[in-house]
Amino acid sequence: MSKIVFSVTSPENYVTAVEHVTEALKSEGFGVLTTIDVSATLKAKLGVEHKPYAILGACNPHYAHQALEAVPDIGVLLPCNVVVREEEDGRVSVVFMDPESVLGLIADPAVEKVGHEGAEKLQRVAEAVGKD
Repeated sequence: MSKIVFSVTSPENYVTAVEHVTEALKSEGFGVLTTIDVSATLKAKLGVEHKPYAILGACNPHYAHQALEAVPDIGVLLPCNVVVREEEDGRVSVVFMDPESVLGLIADPAVEKVGHEGAEKLQRVAEAVGKD
């Protein structure tokens, strides 16, 4: 994996994993602003079958506000996306955008602090929903 993400394997099935990830995000102050069902979109737009795959647009309003106050254009890097996908072997992967790495692209101490604190929270979410 690249340095802009970290991931875990969920012991649950896909549907339960999406629910568990959503609840674990909530417990760390994140809401899910958007849920993109990639599989359904590919089926509807291209007529192709794809393993279950969702992109959850996770946002912690407190951190988003701090980042936007520091750098108004930072919205292009928000929200913190979390992917839940079923692998070919049936395992379920949960992949988190690493806000510390991504927001570290901005040379601003306030944004770097938001990225670090957000990453710590998402690491706790990862620990709650899966195993390395």
